Amino acid sequence: MSRLIATFFGVGLLPFAPGTWGSAAAIPVAWVIHGLGGFPALAFAAVAVTLIGWWATAVSTRGQENHDPGEIVIDEVAGMWIALLPLSAGLWHAGADAWLFPWPGWVGGFILFRLFDIRKPGPVGWADRRNDALGVMLDDVIAGVMAAAGVAVLAAIAHGVLGL
Repeated sequence: MSRLIATFFGVGLLPFAPGTWGSAAAIPVAWVIHGLGGFPALAFAAVAVTLIGWWATAVSTRGQENHDPGEIVIDEVAGMWIALLPLSAGLWHAGADAWLFPWPGWVGGFILFRLFDIRKPGPVGWADRRNDALGVMLDDVIAGVMAAAGVAVLAAIAHGVLGL
């Protein structure tokens, strides 16, 4: 079960760029969660997947030297869902249709999250260097928070300054 969760039901086993695949696979699942329960559901799911992912990563890597093998992508799912929280919160606050999940928000979240996850600036790199299951999850959580901040700023510019 831990391996199934850690690989996000096998997405992490795809042959090329599993982290990008894991991040991409997280988007439609986030859309369904948002559609079913709005921002509170996605926020709860982000916390839950972070905690469950920490457990699944620890179990899946127990006894291995590499605590962050490529096939473990549950961390990308957690980070991506965090990156999408401003989109979900804005839609929920505005009373928009629950199934609305406009592309500029999730594309921006995806690009920013992948940028922070790959480049590992500042605290993302610090967490990555922990070399344990918590570090595996924490670097993506931090990258997700940074991406969420970027999504919020871009939304403020688009909707506030540009009036789109």
